[in-house]
Amino acid sequence: MTEFSNVTVVKKANIYFGGQVVSFTVLFADGSKKTLGVMQPGEYEFSTGAAENMEIMSGKLSWQMKGDSAWNEVVGGQSFDVPADSTFVMKVATVSDYCCSFIK
Repeated sequence: MTEFSNVTVVKKANIYFGGQVVSFTVLFADGSKKTLGVMQPGEYEFSTGAAENMEIMSGKLSWQMKGDSAWNEVVGGQSFDVPADSTFVMKVATVSDYCCSFIK
């Protein structure tokens, strides 16, 4: 899906790591929520209360669950899931845009 119809977009940006990661929240009529954002190259650690699907629209990064030893590479057109109540780390190699879907 390349666009969303009939949604509400929260105007206030979610700004992390001094502006290196910026996203906007998109709310759907069924109560679901996504964020659309851009990450600059760097290493970032995120904690999440809800399960997430991170769809990488373009760019290249590696990710792992905090404490794991193996890194998983992801490029534009691929995605990965993060379980609820967890922390994950991303090493972003190139500017990457993403769509994060919160899984109920």
